Amino acid sequence: MSIIRHAFCAVLLFVSITSYAAKIVNLSSPDGKIKFSLSTDQHGLFYKVTYKGKLMVDNSRLNISFKEGGTFNNDLILGKSKQERMIDDYDLIIGKTSKVHSECNRVTIPVNEQSGAKRSLSIEVKVFNDGAAFRYLLPEQHQWKSVEITDELNTFNLAGNPEVTTLLRENFTTSHEGIYTKAKLNDLKADTLMDLPALFEFPNGNYMAITEAALLDYAGMYLIKHNGVLESRLSPLPGQTDIKVKATLPHSSPWRVMMIGDRVGALIESNILTTLSPPCKFKDVSWIKPGKTTFPWWNGNAIPDTSFAPGNNYETNMYYVNWCAKYGIDYHSVVEYGLHEWYVNDGAGFQPGAHADPSKAVPGLDMQAVCDSAKKRGVGIRVWIHWKALYPKLDETFTQLEKWGVSGLMCDFMDRDDQEMVNIQTEILEKTAQHKLHIQFHGAYKPTGLSRTYPNEFTREGTLNYENDKWNDIVTPDADINIPFTRMLAGSTDYHLGGFHAANKNTFKVHYTRPYVLGTRCHMLAMYVVLENALGMVCDAPDVYIGQPGFEFLQQVPTTWDETKVIAAKAGKYLAIARRKGTDWYIGAITDHDSVTLTPKLDFLSNGNYRAEVYSDAKDVEQYPDHLIEETRDLTKASTLNMTLAKGGGQVIRLRLVK
Repeated sequence: MSIIRHAFCAVLLFVSITSYAAKIVNLSSPDGKIKFSLSTDQHGLFYKVTYKGKLMVDNSRLNISFKEGGTFNNDLILGKSKQERMIDDYDLIIGKTSKVHSECNRVTIPVNEQSGAKRSLSIEVKVFNDGAAFRYLLPEQHQWKSVEITDELNTFNLAGNPEVTTLLRENFTTSHEGIYTKAKLNDLKADTLMDLPALFEFPNGNYMAITEAALLDYAGMYLIKHNGVLESRLSPLPGQTDIKVKATLPHSSPWRVMMIGDRVGALIESNILTTLSPPCKFKDVSWIKPGKTTFPWWNGNAIPDTSFAPGNNYETNMYYVNWCAKYGIDYHSVVEYGLHEWYVNDGAGFQPGAHADPSKAVPGLDMQAVCDSAKKRGVGIRVWIHWKALYPKLDETFTQLEKWGVSGLMCDFMDRDDQEMVNIQTEILEKTAQHKLHIQFHGAYKPTGLSRTYPNEFTREGTLNYENDKWNDIVTPDADINIPFTRMLAGSTDYHLGGFHAANKNTFKVHYTRPYVLGTRCHMLAMYVVLENALGMVCDAPDVYIGQPGFEFLQQVPTTWDETKVIAAKAGKYLAIARRKGTDWYIGAITDHDSVTLTPKLDFLSNGNYRAEVYSDAKDVEQYPDHLIEETRDLTKASTLNMTLAKGGGQVIRLRLVK
């Protein structure tokens, strides 16, 4: 009897193992270098990822949990699936390139529970030459018309103990601003939220960044290290902690994206996030005009001695408008004066009071006159609004802004990425477009590729930046250099650019008006090229720029690009990026606290001769950080640059095709 019982158990075990191991779905990138494998076992779904035959993600779980029926992992089987090649050619108004050609292989895999609630869903997978992505598709089915998702506990079991660069957060209520942590994965603080994108450098020289794409009607995703393995976490709906997403079926999750390459620069060049996002929703995009803008709040609303009283009035704003018109700055931002917003508000500290009304300007400020006068001078007017003041009066405010002739706005202090806030931002994007307004989000979560879908979103913050120079000294060149390898991988990155009072750690002083910035002037100029940002700020006081070396470059540099190439990079140390607009190329390079010499090749240039206008750190820049050297060189695609960057320094070059 004992022998029979043991034999019977052995047969059951054999059948169980073979049945779970029998179904494996493999999907490779078009070039064959990335391979994504999906299968099931007795615990549910699992996947793994290899790159050039090297394991990057070992067996990892796909776990999604519902209030209705719990975790989707009961006795699962994979249904019949069909692979297909997808080619996507599209234009971008906002981004690192104007035309995208994308190829990937796609498979949609039905997954069915054989016991319990017998629910069904599908896993859609796309594998590109520069990454892999998956998402959950939740179809409507019998007795399952809506869902409440309690979490996605997807795991990323990364091989080889990579080095991590990430922004750790205390909780889900966050402006997404802070100093990045760099550590080996094994040494990273456990059970702590990691903001996305997060960068992983593997011992074999490969790179991965994890983030998400097409965040719509869903909760934002984070990572944590739990029991030694990375797991995803979703931001909960307000007022409780259990429910993350409420949805009517059919519904889908955002894409969970792994950007992959053997050059860290390939991750910066990638367009995978916009490719994974829906096409542009607007037929008419002729009114969408990226550019550069003032932001007087940063400099303390500085103006020279005048015959009028400065304040929230026509005269003060026209001083900035006239300067913009003279020097080719596209927009002037109307923000505040004396720490009071331009609009009616009975709150304090920029927080909306009970009677806040951004459809009405404060007494003494004729917004119609400001907009009319600016329009005659070829300058657009933008405004700043706290989202809590805006949202209760969304329609009437946008109607009034359009009537005045306002071009766009900054919406600030959002500080959340739960499903409710995600939907609020989507509603704002759609309604601003109806009134031909562009939008800039501050205190906001990362981009997720939706600048393709809603190209009226020019940029968003979600990063520690130079606004902090008004009250502390923590935004250093060491902080700057981490941003392109992390936050900027997600898209347009606002940074309060344009400070022309450069300082080093010994000469920096906290100034609320006319602030100092840490790093050289060439470092500041280079940030306009290094950062992807369709609405570059020119934050300093207008009189600071006039006649100053480098201001002509700031006037010339575009904010959107036709092509982007990373020509030298070491994560967290230095970066040189070349960006093309028309036939001109712009090169920006920055470093951390160490000096560095870079020798990138220019073989990406077209045939012909180029005239290069070069702005480099001066020899005495450690003593006088504002000093720079301007020179002109003749270069071709056969040339090699020799770029010497001082400590905390930078270099910018404009290359014009002359014949």
